[in-house]
Amino acid sequence: MQNFAKSPYETLAALVAVHHPWIGDDAVFNSCAETIRVLWPSSSNIRQNALMHILLVEDDLDLGRALHAAMRMEGLTVEWLRRANDAPLRLNDGVVSCAIVDLGLPDGDGMDLLKRWRGLGSLVPVIVITARTDLQNRLAGLDGGADDFLVKPFDPVELTSRIRAVTRRYARQATQVWRAGALELEPRSHVVRVHGKQVDLSPREFCLLLELAREPGSVVPKGLLAQRLEPLGEPIEFSALEVHLSNLRRKIGPERIRTVRGVGYLLHA
Repeated sequence: MQNFAKSPYETLAALVAVHHPWIGDDAVFNSCAETIRVLWPSSSNIRQNALMHILLVEDDLDLGRALHAAMRMEGLTVEWLRRANDAPLRLNDGVVSCAIVDLGLPDGDGMDLLKRWRGLGSLVPVIVITARTDLQNRLAGLDGGADDFLVKPFDPVELTSRIRAVTRRYARQATQVWRAGALELEPRSHVVRVHGKQVDLSPREFCLLLELAREPGSVVPKGLLAQRLEPLGEPIEFSALEVHLSNLRRKIGPERIRTVRGVGYLLHA
């Protein structure tokens, strides 16, 4: 797995590196990141609260770095793989929010990954990216289970917009304002309203509510919820999860989140 940009400063350095290949050298790259950290210590415009976890399968180093950086700047966590053989056998529907797959991988075809995942029953949104421009390839990708298709070259900003679109559809939400009864969420701006009145949530509480809102009316298992809050690390402790849930209930109304004993939690739609 390649995971180059671990901080906001490295994220910015990665974006610069796309246009200045000499920054690809590790020592120069780290120096560039440190310079950005000193000159711009606040990094106030970079959202660091991860709302979704993305699986990126792309072998091109420059493009991969650019996409990784763009998604990190949108507040997403990203697992970046460069070979088909490194991709998981199945997509974990509970942890991966969206997969981005290149068709032309050095050890296989991205279509084979897509067919395998769909054949095993995964419903995770998948966006195919490719340099192949003919209509037949696009049709094959969409008919094979892809939710969207992007032909290279494209702007990374367009990809992040398409990620928001396919995950919104997956969560059965028609607009960027997600609704569950009198509850409204705006994932990009971290705004929550109950009966039109804004509610202040901590970043962890907001992420927790968003994960429940992805499956309104369905029970989200406790262990799965704990893993979703830390997709790149160890799941948070159940005791910590229960504290966050208690605080969330107090702020949005205890009746909105129901505990299904021995299973998990459900957000009333």
